[in-house]
Amino acid sequence: MQTVTPGKLREAIGAALRDAMSSPEVERFCTGIGLAPPDPEQDDRAERSKRAYVVRRLAGKRLPELLRIATQVLDECKGGETADELAQLVAHADGGGVAGEMKNLLFATVGPKPKVVLRDAINNDLELVANEQHCLVYDRPWRSESLTLRQLGDWWAEREQLAGASETDVWRHLLQRLARSLDNDAERRIFNVYARRYARPGGGDIPVLLPQVYLSYDPYPQSCYGSGDAPLARQRMDFLLLFPGRVRVVIECDGVQHYADDPDPTKPDEHPRASPRRYAEMVAEDRALRLRGYEVYRFGGYELMESNGAERRLEQFFDALAARNQPARA
Repeated sequence: MQTVTPGKLREAIGAALRDAMSSPEVERFCTGIGLAPPDPEQDDRAERSKRAYVVRRLAGKRLPELLRIATQVLDECKGGETADELAQLVAHADGGGVAGEMKNLLFATVGPKPKVVLRDAINNDLELVANEQHCLVYDRPWRSESLTLRQLGDWWAEREQLAGASETDVWRHLLQRLARSLDNDAERRIFNVYARRYARPGGGDIPVLLPQVYLSYDPYPQSCYGSGDAPLARQRMDFLLLFPGRVRVVIECDGVQHYADDPDPTKPDEHPRASPRRYAEMVAEDRALRLRGYEVYRFGGYELMESNGAERRLEQFFDALAARNQPARA
């Protein structure tokens, strides 16, 4: 893995902007993201050398801030060799998160499991060949590796042909569709508490809470493995948040089925039985996810009951999560 230094990142940002924008656009972009203007006495204009101009405006920035700026640049660049090189630097930067590039996002399933084939196994291009109407597939490249409500809303407006609708109406329409995939009241409480954050100033630019996300995918049914263990014990997560810096947060809402066996159907008065096996399987999967770089947070169904101060607890959790992942300021 290559070492990512501030110098390499500054040069890569400058090259990506050089190839993606005109000189006036580069100047406006740098000003718009809060970069201090160059020394006026040097008559430092982007028209002389866009790359050098950007590099000078990035002087003194440390690696965390440069990574934040790089994600903003990648959101503006629409492809090209230098943008790809910048994306690779961001992906390889030290500082946590999940390694690798994001290629597929299947979420908000409301019906039978989708059937998936590899249309191009070399490029890892997926195609849904059955049940595609029951789930959503985000099919836009997003090199910044975060995914905000505004980004998802832009995709939704195009997908649903809502060009004439206001951004607020598009978001409302999208959130109604996402809410349809929720399984129970506890999940709905998590979703609704987070959704209120979208109404705050800048709410469209926070990571969108994605429900029912396929984090793993096995095309074969459990029954085909017979008595043997399936290779993927858990495939679909309750919620996923994609923060900048490759930070991926999984939120799970645990019911009794996560730690107990179902009661004997022939004994109607029997309660679920505590299952050390089920609990061990769950925590083993959590360990595997954390070792891959994911953050996993679990809520017990009991603590999400309305009478237990669930909404206040969730607000405090999301506040702390946002503060922890707040980009560094210049």
